[in-house]
Amino acid sequence: MPPSLRLNAVAFISPQNQPILIRTYLKNGENAIKYHYIAHTSLDVIEERVAPAAKATECYLGLLYSMEDVAVYGYMTPLRVKIVLAFALSDSVVKDAEVNLIFKALHSAYYQAVANPFLKLDTPADATSDHSPHLLVGKNKWTTLRRRVDEISKLVGNPNSS
Repeated sequence: MPPSLRLNAVAFISPQNQPILIRTYLKNGENAIKYHYIAHTSLDVIEERVAPAAKATECYLGLLYSMEDVAVYGYMTPLRVKIVLAFALSDSVVKDAEVNLIFKALHSAYYQAVANPFLKLDTPADATSDHSPHLLVGKNKWTTLRRRVDEISKLVGNPNSS
């Protein structure tokens, strides 16, 4: 990845539009709430682009919008989990192929975390329906996913990943 591509935040959002994981990569946590706002406002743009009845074959949604110093890109998995990336704006050209590659790596990390047979969701034992509402943000069960997201952020070239 080019060094000019700097990842500021990653957000995973459930099909019910509830945050699963929001990671920010800023010095001293400055403006972290801004990226929570960006993740939530990007949901409106994603819903506009994806018709509810349409079957999309492409998961990558491209550039959703840019504001101030951030460019926001979107991706929606076949199971309607949304991944939002916020990059710092720069003068260099950002190639869709590079951003799509990052999304595919994050998508793979998410499914590896969910496919873990030892991942215990907050669901009743007799529940056989959709478990997405039980995927709550910030829970300790997502340490593997957080670790993988941080590794991907470091590969992108973000020095602030911790």
